[in-house]
Amino acid sequence: MDVHNMDGSIDPDDVAKAHQADLSVQGAHGVDYRSYWVDEANGKIFCLVDAPSAEAAATVHREAHGLVADEIHPVTEGR
Repeated sequence: MDVHNMDGSIDPDDVAKAHQADLSVQGAHGVDYRSYWVDEANGKIFCLVDAPSAEAAATVHREAHGLVADEIHPVTEGR
């Protein structure tokens, strides 16, 4: 799970476009950006990603749109 701490307002349409850009380049890096959530009130974006490494996940964001996450947290799905 990655976290983007944004300054100022967040346009949900811009986040949707950034996610689509991630989807267009993720395959080259063995990454799967599965979903995202926007917390407009607190200026945060959360992305659920399946990736071989944090660096691979960051590389996709960097190449797709340049909005690299501020934090990346390894998580395990609950059963």
